[in-house]
Amino acid sequence: MATHLQYNVYGVGNALVDIQARVGDATLEELRFAKGIMTLVDEDTQTRVLSSLKGVQITRCAGGSAANTIMGVADFGGTAAYAGKVADDDLGRFFLQDMRKVGVVIEVPPAQGGYSGTCVILITEDAERTMLTHLGVSATLGPSDVDESEIAKAEYLYVEGYLFAAENNKAAALKAIELAKANGVKVALTVSDPFLIHLFKDEFWKLIDGPVDLLFCNLEEARSLTDHEDPIECARVIHDHAANVALTLGPNGSLLMVDGDVIAIEGVPTKAIDTTGAGDMYAAGLLYGITNGLTWQQSGHLASHAAARIVSQLGARLAQPFTPAEIDALAR
Repeated sequence: MATHLQYNVYGVGNALVDIQARVGDATLEELRFAKGIMTLVDEDTQTRVLSSLKGVQITRCAGGSAANTIMGVADFGGTAAYAGKVADDDLGRFFLQDMRKVGVVIEVPPAQGGYSGTCVILITEDAERTMLTHLGVSATLGPSDVDESEIAKAEYLYVEGYLFAAENNKAAALKAIELAKANGVKVALTVSDPFLIHLFKDEFWKLIDGPVDLLFCNLEEARSLTDHEDPIECARVIHDHAANVALTLGPNGSLLMVDGDVIAIEGVPTKAIDTTGAGDMYAAGLLYGITNGLTWQQSGHLASHAAARIVSQLGARLAQPFTPAEIDALAR
């Protein structure tokens, strides 16, 4: 990494406080939400959902897809900054404190009105997570909140696809990508969810064909992008357009396509109890590795272990971060 660079990764995403709860299938049926997907909800609906969890043990942490990845990079010992919008309320102050205590730089001023965004994550016994997201003021993150001088200090810009669901957020994402390319910063994009691909497929392909240097996606998202079924064929089609591709395959590991080469990364056996943040933590491991002197193969190996560790616990933050000795061992 060049010596003038201050951050391994600068992330842009929805700043949400994740609120996790373990529930039964009956609770999902009562609330009438489709299992295993992310649904955008309004404030009244989120209040109703939270009221239904009285008596249920909950945990909370700073969240949002890109925020999870950025905090993961910091947990590995990397350097990171983040652009996301919270309100000047209790949840917003909690979010900023949670990010900063692991060393993430976040300087976007809080909104003076409104409420910080939340993502209620309902986790069932089969480890499926159903996410109910109220964006709150995170949807007001705009181009003026993206700092060119900060982006220029990073090796990679990391953008979450969820930003494309709101016009202000999309404009912020596109501005960040434009500034990154103007300053020689590589761009990594995660497409985030199949429903976004259905809505913004052409826009995603334009980015993949253009400024994106590294695309993250899972198999379902890759199939939605390419209209192919076979994982290798999906990866090949995307790799025809993007220099580097990280295609995750759940317990079956992942495929990295790097400058024409195929690198198969093994899955790590584990008992999954909560799949929240698996892709986010995989991205953290890979981005940390490739910006800290590891090969793509070593970085993929670390990412695979990181994803396995996160699904074996509740929540999208590592309860037990990897030690430098563990990282060294996994990089051999």
